[in-house]
Amino acid sequence: MSISASAVLVELNISVWPAAKIDREMTDKVNSDALAHRDASQTKKNLFAGTSLRKDIEKFAARVRLYHNQHTLPWADKGERLLPTRLFMEYKQTMNDYERTFNTMCDNFFVEYPRLVGEAQQNLGRLYRAEDYPDAEEVKRKFGFRRAVNPLPESGDFRVDVPRDDLAEMQSEFDAKFNERLADAVREPWNRLFTELNTISKKLTDVAGDEDSKKRYHDSLISNPLELCGLLTKLNVTNDPKLEEARRQLEITMLGANIDAIKEDSEARSSLKAKVDDILKKFEW
Repeated sequence: MSISASAVLVELNISVWPAAKIDREMTDKVNSDALAHRDASQTKKNLFAGTSLRKDIEKFAARVRLYHNQHTLPWADKGERLLPTRLFMEYKQTMNDYERTFNTMCDNFFVEYPRLVGEAQQNLGRLYRAEDYPDAEEVKRKFGFRRAVNPLPESGDFRVDVPRDDLAEMQSEFDAKFNERLADAVREPWNRLFTELNTISKKLTDVAGDEDSKKRYHDSLISNPLELCGLLTKLNVTNDPKLEEARRQLEITMLGANIDAIKEDSEARSSLKAKVDDILKKFEW
């Protein structure tokens, strides 16, 4: 099956007003008092000190971007990423929910904006400048949640009226770039799996004389790799049998692990580490 039938391109752009300003006057004073060069430091002020309404939107946007990156594969240098069609419905539903939540948080911020600006003078003291706060309509334009889904193009899609030799050159360049991007996308699941295995191996390495080693182990030592294994079944867009074998071996290994035994028993840790290390040695990463 063509890769174009098993994946689409998705693009996500979320904008959040930083609401931070460099205070030139305070910057000059700090550097002068320190007998430092004028560009030695900068004093940046939070326009909404004393409230987390805007900051909460920023944190939520970071959470959405993380989900987007975890459930897609690299494609373009910036912007578009590869989404396996096996993840499409889950991704779409989750993003719909995220967008509704984002818009609700923004609407709440917009309603509270006049009050927040009124409180800013007290919260910022001598750092307050009325000109730092745009009108409400301009503020609304500083926030946005935009996404797009496009089919994965193929070289045969060229429909331009150019000489045959030039068309052939364009198709050749397209194919080369397409194959380069596909190779990067295919490598990403391998990289994630290697990183997870390597992390587990390091965590299971006992340190001589460390009496509190059991405190280092949490349920996530098992749950994180199992979640990754579930995701990799859908990120394997080329149905690479070796990737599936490596994924399955990690899944079986972690399903057989017991976090209480890992915490208390050095032999349990050593045994699990040996199994993980065997997976690392078996495949070409």
